[in-house]
Amino acid sequence: MSSVLPAFDHRFCVDLAGGQVYRQAEKLFIGDAVKSVDWKHPYLEGRVRGAAGVYEPSLNLRSSVFVENTCTCPVGKKGRICAHAVALCLYFEANRSDLEKADSEKNIKDERPLREPSKPNRRREAEAQGQSLWKHKASDYSAATPRKDPMSEMSENRVIVDGSTNYVAIRLPLGADDSIRPLREIIKSEGFQLEPKNRRWWLRDRHKALNFLASHWSSLRDQWRAEFTENFLTKLKDVEFGGLEIDTQVADEGFHLEIRLAGIVGNDAMRRALSGGKNYFETDNGSIKLVDQGAVDKLHQIEKAVSGQADRPFTPVFNKKLQPSELVVVEDLLSEESISLDWEPPQDWQARSKALKEISALKTPPIEGKLDHQLRLYQRIGTAWLWHLYCNQLGGILADEMGLGKTLQALALITCIQTKKLEGEPALVVCPASLVENWVREAHRFTPQLKVLKHHGPKRAREAVLLEDFDLVVTSYGTLRQDNELMCAMDWCVVIGDEAQHIKNRRSQNARTLMRLHAKGRFLLTGTPVENSLDDLLSLFEFLMPGYLTAATGKLSADDRAWHNDHQARRAAAYILRRTKKEVAPELPDKIEKTFFCDLGAQQRKFYQETLEKTRRELFEMEMAGTDSNRVRFAAFTELLRLRQVCVDPRILDSEYAAEESAKLAAFDELLNECLDNGSRILVFSSFVSALKLLAAHLEAQGHRFAYLDGQTKNRLAVCDSFNADAGIPVFLISLKAGGTGLNLTGADTVVHYDPWWNPAAEAQATDRTHRIGQKRVVTSIKLIAADTVEEKVVELQAKKRELLNDLFDASNAVNAKVSLDDIKGLLS
Repeated sequence: MSSVLPAFDHRFCVDLAGGQVYRQAEKLFIGDAVKSVDWKHPYLEGRVRGAAGVYEPSLNLRSSVFVENTCTCPVGKKGRICAHAVALCLYFEANRSDLEKADSEKNIKDERPLREPSKPNRRREAEAQGQSLWKHKASDYSAATPRKDPMSEMSENRVIVDGSTNYVAIRLPLGADDSIRPLREIIKSEGFQLEPKNRRWWLRDRHKALNFLASHWSSLRDQWRAEFTENFLTKLKDVEFGGLEIDTQVADEGFHLEIRLAGIVGNDAMRRALSGGKNYFETDNGSIKLVDQGAVDKLHQIEKAVSGQADRPFTPVFNKKLQPSELVVVEDLLSEESISLDWEPPQDWQARSKALKEISALKTPPIEGKLDHQLRLYQRIGTAWLWHLYCNQLGGILADEMGLGKTLQALALITCIQTKKLEGEPALVVCPASLVENWVREAHRFTPQLKVLKHHGPKRAREAVLLEDFDLVVTSYGTLRQDNELMCAMDWCVVIGDEAQHIKNRRSQNARTLMRLHAKGRFLLTGTPVENSLDDLLSLFEFLMPGYLTAATGKLSADDRAWHNDHQARRAAAYILRRTKKEVAPELPDKIEKTFFCDLGAQQRKFYQETLEKTRRELFEMEMAGTDSNRVRFAAFTELLRLRQVCVDPRILDSEYAAEESAKLAAFDELLNECLDNGSRILVFSSFVSALKLLAAHLEAQGHRFAYLDGQTKNRLAVCDSFNADAGIPVFLISLKAGGTGLNLTGADTVVHYDPWWNPAAEAQATDRTHRIGQKRVVTSIKLIAADTVEEKVVELQAKKRELLNDLFDASNAVNAKVSLDDIKGLLS
């Protein structure tokens, strides 16, 4: 043979012209459009029937890289590879054996047609040949007299890159180890084909080549330490890269943010190119601008994150006015390693956001007097965090674990506001009815300088003017609903919602009423880790900062919906402060003791007062009748027992009462829910078995698992072992006398004294069932006390007359107790 016959397999044809042109050529080949083929090195020529007549393609194959086409069709006249030329190649390959035979016999010296296509069933024949066309052939397409190889004199141990705006060729290091495998995978995924004879990977498509360079030129240079041929650098000297540009300006108490691809503003050509999947475009002066795919991805990521739209389409320029609440989130986003922009926020921006990211940047809150010395370090930090948010017109959720003093930190915030006289309006605390009295007492104890009003019960204020003279108003969610017109007519310096789970349903009356209040600052307290559903977070933040979190709209894919939910949770996290006992353990004792005062409801209060009056009357009548003092004292013990039972649960004495009438049961539910959310386990002690049985029925009705132990339990240790071993049992109900000593219950970390035991040592012994060697968590001991009752009076006396109370209310020792009748009357007064 006088020359080398090139091989035109399927892959070569696709790389030559692209997939769309190849499909058009395949239709021409199968449809018998090729009329003749002629090979005269280095030209492949012929005649092909097209839509508007017969065209004459001519391919110059001197170089397989720089293939030139001159065809009489409109595309060929522009020098581009047309479908007619590719159809010629397909026909040549299908008839290779015949052509090789003819070439051998006649040496191909004239220009006559090699073969006229016959007229058998060409479609069936082409389908049979098609299977071999799809099989990749590793052939050398180089011409007989190749051009000088730009890679030939470069290092065999480096990645070498050659190319132009029309193609890219990459040679990997000789004997490359596994470290180069990721690059090999990249170039294979981008459509490169390997020519084994010269060890080069080729990408012969202008669109693919420019897109590849836009995405990987930087990584080839920086990560893979590639060498670029002189030919490459010369051919691409006018190519420019377009990265990201950020501009921020102060605008109406917020900031205007603009992020754009460099040089894109007003450039419609680039916009069209990007929307069409091109990461490049040609400028009016003929230069080419590449847009790094990483920059495009970063910008799209920013657009989605800042807008909150999971399905937001990409745009080369993004604008948004940021509210103060968004600054810290956007700053964190732009600083992420995956985005890594060379950008620093303005000073005003940093001043607002830095304190939320760095504890050390928080300013000392203006806490004065005794309270300043009572706060622990973490509580002072919590107060500073709340104060920072308040001063910047932001809201937040204090979500410290139960027992860490959320109430105290909220009161400290209120004193800061009142101390600075920032506003003239009172503060409002809204909490469950069972905690109203506790808030009032905590305020009197820690912040006596505040004028506090309990807006709850039948004798509460009916006019706004009566509320304006106070520093702090405490009310319940139920009262707020009833007095919504009065409360919504007020201007509050701050509104604090305690036990935030009461507004987790946006459609509830609690949530709707709370959202209507007019306040300069808004905060929520909850011991629940705020890792709930997005609906819960939406409700909480609709009160705190309306519009900050958004619900998903439209029909989103599962991935987009997951992205949206995760994004909203991240936005919420910036305004949630959560500390656990374990985190602050160095600042805490190993046992925290708290007292919750429960305010009796109207019916329970009436029942208590009637029982108290009856007791006083009976004792008076016995004394007037000259009854023996021991009998009078015994009767007094009996009546005190009845009063205690009324305080614990009216149903102990009268089963007709509703469970809702028990203030302690309501308070217990609040504690139980918080403990369950925290993963805590509870021991509940009561001196009344009847109260424990009512609690057991209540827990069973709610579907909670629990353990139970009283004087009738025979397998005490087995029950205790079962509780310690099974973390799925959150509550252990225990009779104080039966389980106050001799048990090891370190599986729990919270102790609730449902009713106070008059002997403090007995209470301590009960608490020590869990606070002992083997306990790895801080133990919280909580007393539930009915306010303004005999329970409260005994608690007051515990410190003064401990020896008097040691055996005061033990019925078996009633006759022999060394307690005067006057002491008993003092408790009933």
